[in-house]
Amino acid sequence: MTSWGYLWPGLCVRPCPAHTGPLPGSGPAPARTVHQQHCPDSCLFGCLSQKLAMPGRRSSPPHWRHRLGCLPLAPACRVWGPQSHRAWEPPRPSPLLCHDMALQNALYTGDLARLQELFPPHSTADLLLESRAAEPRWSSHQRGLWSLTYEEELTTPLHVAASRGHTEVLRLLLRRRARPDSAPGGRTALHDACAAGHAACVHMLLVSGADPNIPDQDGKRPLHLCRGAGTLECAELLLRFGAKVDGRSEEEEETPLHVAARLGHVELADLLLRRGACPNARDTEGWTPLLAACDTRCTSPADAEATTTRCLQLCRLLLSAGADADAADQDRRRPLHLACRRGHGAVVELLLSCGVSANAMDYGGHTALHCALQGPAAALAQSPEHAVRALLNHGAVRVWPGALPKVLERWCMSPRTIEVLMNTYSAMQLPEEAMALVPPEILQKHHNFYSSLFALVRQPRSLQHLSRCALRAHLAACLPHALPRLPLPPRLLRYLQLDFEDVLY
Repeated sequence: MTSWGYLWPGLCVRPCPAHTGPLPGSGPAPARTVHQQHCPDSCLFGCLSQKLAMPGRRSSPPHWRHRLGCLPLAPACRVWGPQSHRAWEPPRPSPLLCHDMALQNALYTGDLARLQELFPPHSTADLLLESRAAEPRWSSHQRGLWSLTYEEELTTPLHVAASRGHTEVLRLLLRRRARPDSAPGGRTALHDACAAGHAACVHMLLVSGADPNIPDQDGKRPLHLCRGAGTLECAELLLRFGAKVDGRSEEEEETPLHVAARLGHVELADLLLRRGACPNARDTEGWTPLLAACDTRCTSPADAEATTTRCLQLCRLLLSAGADADAADQDRRRPLHLACRRGHGAVVELLLSCGVSANAMDYGGHTALHCALQGPAAALAQSPEHAVRALLNHGAVRVWPGALPKVLERWCMSPRTIEVLMNTYSAMQLPEEAMALVPPEILQKHHNFYSSLFALVRQPRSLQHLSRCALRAHLAACLPHALPRLPLPPRLLRYLQLDFEDVLY
């Protein structure tokens, strides 16, 4: 084993079993990793730190001491070997871990005057702080035992100022040599500023050299985090400073357009498309932005109409930009399947007008009509009867008669959905005991409709209805194109197109 000898007078460095290798610049040797950390077995940095801390020395290197009482972190690993023959350069000083509460209070409150005192000219703001995670995480400190704890995370003064929108504090920290791309916790200050929608901070970081395409610990770029209110200006700044409009996340391979479509951000999607975003980009599961837009869910019945309106605007925007209206994912689900499952009737009509097939099946053998009738109860607020009627008017295969009792039990609170389904049959396809499937309160609320429904069990339908069924059956192959062209009065045409009457006969 090669002895390293004396590096400084009076400082003996013994070889360490974990840190074997040649001195930097001493010639070629097999590549190996030297861990530069404090080692209890007399490694280079352990002895060096003791030597630098010995009393009587005139001064210590600036990265070992700080006026705020900060402690240095262990430097990162460096690979020494024959692959690099450049002259050895001393590593850049690692950031200091600061525990000064006065500094942290001034940062979180945005106290610029106090921070100017703590960071005078020629000082450095390249520090690390410990902060508690925003959400608890499951952690195991003993085998078999898990607990929810708030883990301590590392951050920097720059992150604190950027996430809280303290623009002047951010300017001061950048002047005090804070690194704009520092990411001790896995994300940079630019990520935090974009997520919070602080456009002034985003602009300042970009001007200072922050990388607009750097991924965070989850593989997302700053443009992926422009998703909330007020982030449109942040996205414009990122694109102006060179952010990739189709930059993908590392795991899901989502583009920013995927994120905007999934969250219903119409203005951001419009901006990305105008800057050249691909409307047919696919992620790892084969989803396009149009699929993500059609899968938009309403959080409550109160915002159902607003959700459908945003979804409709996004779909029109994507289709006008060249999105494939019939693009399927890995499970063969198409935009029509997802729009029906979420109860977006207006979107269903838009997709059908683009010529997509109403009978295309996904990998599980479900058609769009099946998806509409299997959708969540929240879809009731979004008028599922309109989606069902649009599908039936575009040639969708009817529900198997044996499944109608289950459909009645599932959608009895939506009598118009039951009406439009029953009007596609020439005879009532329900057993006599089907009345027991409808709760008494629903029967009372929609008394007229359900009275007419169960009165037709095992009874012939009216001649007018039978004529409608015969004409629709004759035009089945070209139903969506032929019906609007028939020279009929508007009222009769609406009747042929299964207009709602709230009664059966």
